Amino acid sequence: MSTFTEELKNEIIQQPIERTCCRIAFLSAYIRTSGSIIVTNGNYGFEIVTENERTAEYVCELFETVFSTPLTVSAANLDVKSGRDKLKFECVGENSYEILDKLGILQKHEDGASLVFGISEKLNADADCMSAYVKGAFLGGGSCTLPEEQTYSRTGYHFEVVFSNRITASDYCELLCEFEVLAKLVTRKDSAVVYVKSKEVISDLLNAMQADKCLKKLNRIVEKKDKSNNENRVSNCSVSNIDKALTASVAQIKAIEVISQTIGLKNLKANLFEVAEARLADKNASMQELADRLHISKSCINHRMRKIFAMAAQLS
Repeated sequence: MSTFTEELKNEIIQQPIERTCCRIAFLSAYIRTSGSIIVTNGNYGFEIVTENERTAEYVCELFETVFSTPLTVSAANLDVKSGRDKLKFECVGENSYEILDKLGILQKHEDGASLVFGISEKLNADADCMSAYVKGAFLGGGSCTLPEEQTYSRTGYHFEVVFSNRITASDYCELLCEFEVLAKLVTRKDSAVVYVKSKEVISDLLNAMQADKCLKKLNRIVEKKDKSNNENRVSNCSVSNIDKALTASVAQIKAIEVISQTIGLKNLKANLFEVAEARLADKNASMQELADRLHISKSCINHRMRKIFAMAAQLS
């Protein structure tokens, strides 16, 4: 059974990206989250690692379409923890400078080149490019968990994207602000993690990524969980009220027994005797139920019961 993260990533790679500028934004974000810069024979390049063959095919095809350059498989190793093959692709060559420059990851200058850690503005020219960047970053380093749909679970709502440096992560937070998403940023070991835990914000993110199927699933789970939580709150409230009523009933019976064992209930005034007799006749009844049976108001029976408590206190 696939996880929600896998479902979301599968939905992302099923979406065609028509414009070249959006493809470049997508690839730049993907490399930022799943790749690293390498230098071979004095040439800058990059390598990316993935466990998902479908993702690998999608990214390689997209890359070749944009740059007319195929990515080379450099390694395929079994990951012991996941039990999956880790595929490693690399791009190192004469044109890798140009490619990394277009991706906004490397900046060429007279003395050579330098790495760019922030997100270049040219990658976020409009809403479609920004959406593509959000998708690429999630595909490369994202995860999203939701509460289990059919069973009770303490798992909450959590969405995150992991970056290798804090500068890119900070710029990513600013990018999300364009979609009215306020994300948090935290350092985790050597990585920078952008995350949100609100179901409403995750909904906004799925909408920004145009992941309609996953958005529908999220809404379905939210509706079920909210309904279940409301039912639990009502049930807990009812149980609490029952507990309070039983506690009050026990205290009332003790007070009545004190009077019975000292001066006797027959020596009570008629209205107090009536209340005491009704309580002893039904120890589980609520005060409202007793009031209804005696044809008096709840405030009236509470007033009479307070007099019984006062008398029992004097006699004990």
